[in-house]
Amino acid sequence: MTMEAAVGSLKRSRVRFFIVLMLFLVTTVNYADRATLSIAGPQLAKELGLDSIAMGYVFSAFGWSYVIGQVPGGWLLDRFGSKWVYAVSIITWSAFTFLQGWVGFLSIGAAITALFGLRFLVGFAEAPSFPANARIVAAWFPGAERGTACAFFNSGQYFATVIFAPLMGWIAHDFGWRYVFFTMGGIGIAMGLVWMKTIYGPNDHPSVNRLEYDYIREGGALIDMDVKKADDTGPTWAQVKQLLRSRMMIGIYLGQFCINALTYFFLTWFPVYLVKERGLSILQAGFVATLPALCGFFGGILGGVISDYILRTNGSLTLARKVPIVGGMLLSMAIIACNYVDGQAFVIGFMALAFFGKGIGALGWAVMSDTAPKQMAGLAGGLFNMFGNLSSITTPIIIGYILAATGSFNGALVFVGLNAFVAAFAYLVVVGEIKRFEVK
Repeated sequence: MTMEAAVGSLKRSRVRFFIVLMLFLVTTVNYADRATLSIAGPQLAKELGLDSIAMGYVFSAFGWSYVIGQVPGGWLLDRFGSKWVYAVSIITWSAFTFLQGWVGFLSIGAAITALFGLRFLVGFAEAPSFPANARIVAAWFPGAERGTACAFFNSGQYFATVIFAPLMGWIAHDFGWRYVFFTMGGIGIAMGLVWMKTIYGPNDHPSVNRLEYDYIREGGALIDMDVKKADDTGPTWAQVKQLLRSRMMIGIYLGQFCINALTYFFLTWFPVYLVKERGLSILQAGFVATLPALCGFFGGILGGVISDYILRTNGSLTLARKVPIVGGMLLSMAIIACNYVDGQAFVIGFMALAFFGKGIGALGWAVMSDTAPKQMAGLAGGLFNMFGNLSSITTPIIIGYILAATGSFNGALVFVGLNAFVAAFAYLVVVGEIKRFEVK
C-alpha cells in the first residue's frame, strides 16, 4: 500500500474534543473551588465567631487578587506556554483551597488573616486559567469550531453550581465545613496531575493524526503558539499599549465587563433577592438558584452552536459572533420584568430566561481566541479577563448602595438589565469588524 493510500484510509482523529473536555472539567473544578467559602461560610463564621464585616473582607479577597493577577498570568502563559503554567495554577489554587480547612485551629484574629490570605492566593493562582483556556482553544480548534469549543468550556461555570453545590452542602452538613475545603482541594490536586499527563499542544500530542492536524491548521488554529524561539522574552509593554488603544479591543473589554455584571449578580445578590424580596426560605432559594444555572449552561452551549453555524454558512466571523452576543444580551434584559410581576413562578421564569440569554451571549472567550495576537494571546486574554472581572468588585458594591438608598431590589434589577444593554451596544457600535489583532 502506498503512503498516500495509507493516509487516505485513516479516519481523522478527534483529540481536540478530549482537550476541550479537559478544559470543561478544569473550569468546573475552578468555579467549585471559588464557591467553597460561600458553602462553608455559615458554619465557619459561627464556629470562629466571625461577624459579617470580617466575612465581607474574606469574600472580597478573591476578586481583588484575581483581577491583579490577570496581566502577570497572561505574560507567564505567553512566556512559558499553556500546559505547565496551567498545571502549576491548578495544583497551587487547589493546595491553597485545601489549607483553608485548617484555619479553625487558629485564634479568631489569626483565622481571619489566614482566610483572607489564602483566598487572596487562590484568586491569584487562578488568574491564568481562563486566558489559558482561550489560548488552548485557539491552538487546537479551527475558526469554524471555536465558538462551540469556547462556549463548552465556559459552561463549566454553570455546571459547577449544579453538581458541586449540592455535594459541598452535603459534606458541610454531615462532616463539617473543614471537609468542604479538604475535599475540593484534593479533587483539584488530582485534576492537576491528570492534566500534566494528558495535555499537549497539537505539535506534540501522541494521539493526533495527520488528518486532524492538517484540518485544524488549515482551519486557522494557531498550532505553533507555544513553539518558542531562543530569543523570545515574551510580550512587551509597547505591544500592550497597542491593545489598549484599539477600538475593537476596548469594545470587547467593555462588553465583557457588562456581561460579567450579570454573572456576579447571580453569584452574590440573587439568593438574597429571593429570600428578602420574594419571601422564599433559604432552602427554597438554594434549590431555585440551580434553575438559572441550568438555563445558563444550556444557553451557553446553544450560543456556541449558533455562532459556529452562522460562520459555516455565512463565512462572516463578525456576524457569527455578534448575533448571539447581541441577541443574548437583549434577552437578558428580561430580568427587569421581574419588577412588574408578583407570582414567584413568573419571577423565577424571567430570571431563568435572563440567565439563558446571558449564556447565549457569553461568547467573549471565543472572540478573544479570534482576535488575540498570536505572540501575546495569553497576555491579551489576561487584559480581557482583568477588565471583565472588575465587575466582580463593582457590581456587588453598587447593588448594595442601591438597596441602602431605596430599600428595594427594583433599581438593582434595572441596573443589571442596563449592563446587558450596554454589552449589546458595545458589540454593535464600538467593536466593529472582529478579526485577528496584529501588533508591531
